[in-house]
Amino acid sequence: MQTSIFLAQLIGPVLLTGAISLFVNGERQRAMAREFLESPPLIYLSGILVMTAGLAIVLNHNVWALDWRILITLVGWMALIGGAFRILFFDEVEKIGEKMLDRPWSLTIGGVVWLVIAVVLIYFGYFA
Repeated sequence: MQTSIFLAQLIGPVLLTGAISLFVNGERQRAMAREFLESPPLIYLSGILVMTAGLAIVLNHNVWALDWRILITLVGWMALIGGAFRILFFDEVEKIGEKMLDRPWSLTIGGVVWLVIAVVLIYFGYFA
């Protein structure tokens, strides 16, 4: 349980900051994402960083309990898989990313998802 609390305290504020940034700086975030997608080296490098973070989470917290801790496990697995995908298929990442950015509501949905996960993790990491 101590690992779950630590990871909730670590991941929660990062997701909260990212979610708030999506709402406050939406158009700037969209422009930055487009620039990012035009750089295969950045996609590849981010894949290495995200995969490493995801693997660290999964190796330390592969908990499939039906409670709040599963959010940490899911974040870890999504980072691991998403990072590997960026490393292996960076050209596809560009195509998928462009399709997502062409939908005006995509950043809002992403921000809401990040916000909900962040609030749950912050609650259980700091207050429960």
